Amino acid sequence: MLNALKISIAPEEIIKAIKCLGKKEREALLEDILAGTSPEYLKGIREARADYKAGRTKAHKEVFDE
Repeated sequence: MLNALKISIAPEEIIKAIKCLGKKEREALLEDILAGTSPEYLKGIREARADYKAGRTKAHKEVFDE
């Protein structure tokens, strides 16, 4: 069982901190939240990585002929 550290942070402080992040940092935070709360999201990431490693992917140009 994991130990927990309980802290009190006001929602306004969280919003303020997120607003200070750049676009890439916000996207990474959202991915981290999804990864931490969604087993299905993590499964999708594992599957995508396995497909990439096995060469079962195509370049954007191949798919969209651009």
